[in-house]
Amino acid sequence: MIADYRKALKRGEQECRSALAHGQYPYLTALEDFMEESRYTAEQHIGIKEVPLSMIVGTKTVGRQKAFSCGFMPILKEGSEFSAKWSQLYDIQEAEGFRDPIKVYEYLQRFYVQEGNKRVSVLKYLGATGIYADITRLLPRKSEDKEHQIYEEFMEFYEVAPIYGITFSEPGGYKKLAEYLGLDLTKSWDEDTVRDVRQAYELFDRLFTEKGGEKLSNITVGDALLLYLEVYGFDSLGDANDAVIRKNMDTIWKELLVETREDKIALVETPQEEAKSNVFMDILKMTQNPSYSAKNPLKIAFIYDRNVADSRWVYMHELGRNSLTESFGDIVQTAKYENCSTEELMELAVDDAVANGAQMIFTVFPSQMNETLRTAVKYPKVKFLNCSVNLSSSAVRTYYARVHEAKFIMGAIAASTAENHKLGYVADYPIYGTLAGINAFAIGAALVDPWAKVYLSWSTKAEGDWHQEMRDRQVDVVSGPDIIKPHDASRAYGIYKLDGYGGIANLAAPVINWGHYYELIVQTVLNGTWDTAQVAEKNQAINYWYGMSAGVIDVFMSDRISYYSVKLANMLKKALVDARIQIFGGELHSQTGLVAGADNEGLSGEQIVKMDWLNDNVIGEIPAMEELVSGVQEVVSMSGVKKS
Repeated sequence: MIADYRKALKRGEQECRSALAHGQYPYLTALEDFMEESRYTAEQHIGIKEVPLSMIVGTKTVGRQKAFSCGFMPILKEGSEFSAKWSQLYDIQEAEGFRDPIKVYEYLQRFYVQEGNKRVSVLKYLGATGIYADITRLLPRKSEDKEHQIYEEFMEFYEVAPIYGITFSEPGGYKKLAEYLGLDLTKSWDEDTVRDVRQAYELFDRLFTEKGGEKLSNITVGDALLLYLEVYGFDSLGDANDAVIRKNMDTIWKELLVETREDKIALVETPQEEAKSNVFMDILKMTQNPSYSAKNPLKIAFIYDRNVADSRWVYMHELGRNSLTESFGDIVQTAKYENCSTEELMELAVDDAVANGAQMIFTVFPSQMNETLRTAVKYPKVKFLNCSVNLSSSAVRTYYARVHEAKFIMGAIAASTAENHKLGYVADYPIYGTLAGINAFAIGAALVDPWAKVYLSWSTKAEGDWHQEMRDRQVDVVSGPDIIKPHDASRAYGIYKLDGYGGIANLAAPVINWGHYYELIVQTVLNGTWDTAQVAEKNQAINYWYGMSAGVIDVFMSDRISYYSVKLANMLKKALVDARIQIFGGELHSQTGLVAGADNEGLSGEQIVKMDWLNDNVIGEIPAMEELVSGVQEVVSMSGVKKS
């Protein structure tokens, strides 16, 4: 119908004007304009599949591109042969629908039309969502950039679930989607599952778009879907009506807004001034919220994934929990829940804690973050915190210690005692923050001994034996696990020295004062500054990241080390507290090259947390996921370092 061509033409002209006003190309992108044989390795015929119209972004040949606006609306004048054919196709679509598939080329999950440009234009004008197309895929050459990594993962996904349209902004999205369905990317999904996933995605896409999701930057519909599934599960999209899904979206919308920011996380490195005062308790008494008292205490629950007696990590946090009662007396009441090792057990623990009046809940391991978020959404009036770094959430605040500051000092101590320039370093989880500790140790060691080499081993590798690795390398000064395991007689922790006969002499160890850390956080609730303190911008997650200057990190030194080493360690400690030294300032070299030049004033907190490189005097590498024991893989998938 020519009247509809006239309307489509008007839209096309508006799209061209808008594109030009924003400095953009006003016509269709042509695949021939940028595609060279060097950019792809082969052509692969996929066959006839339904393609989302939103992913058809251009035409194959340059000859067609200036007949359409960049949004596929016609721009050739009314009365032309082109307008007559377009109108005829419009009438066919309205009468019986298009029967023959168009022909397209696909490159990096974007489609370019070889035959059928006008049919695509008509359907886009009518607001259709998909069209059947005979697809030829151009397989891109290998590349390390993020877009190509994501596409490689898409091709794995397509092999088991041939669905176009689901996209993610970061690697790992397709694997997460499979995990939420209880599936993987190695075995083909059955036809019913593929159909259900396609329909669920289309439903979510429609409701997300209705709410204005297409206006959110730095996030795809697929990203938003993953967050939704993380909280509500896949069945919620099939079992609930539109109204329930819209309500669920409203509930997690703040979480989605956090994901749109480039700087998702505000690293809070300095406690509020009243928390640092030497007259801590006096100020607390003057400023504490009068709603809390011995008769109406602030109730806090700690949810542990393991038993206190069996886990070094949990044991440290249990000491911190006990410290709260000692510091605040009867205005704070705490409870613990041990062995909450599954999502079901953790949910039961949180339900019980809230039923018993808990107003604040701490979970102490990164792998608990997903369930912490789910329960935080379920109980919006309860304050939730998770012990992790660089995990973004509006509903859950995170906290972690600047352990790399202690490791820097320990590296200097270790180098001052090693006689063969060889130092060992035992790391556990290759997660955010761990590499900063390794590198800080290596830099501290090199400042004392420029010839020092740090031999890196991982205690969580499935087929590794770090004790034997140290012996094989003839390393006798080792930075082992940070703390001793409860009821474990082993002394192989902290920095220790082997005497050649199996004997161990402990030299120094890092100390994280979790009790003081928890005091600093809890005080913000007692004095009413939890919500009022300006520690983050709008739609930014809060991550407490305290260190030596806050009094939560220290280094214990034994009398076995030289007083010169003690003197050096104390000088470095004071310089860190006074911010007169930058561990990652000045020239920095990784194993592969220059990281920063001599004029580097110091890496930012975000750069330190997200380190994905090892210092040039470190001998070792970051383990791949498949090299780790199964229990550790869950933690690493949640908070693992993404190697560049």
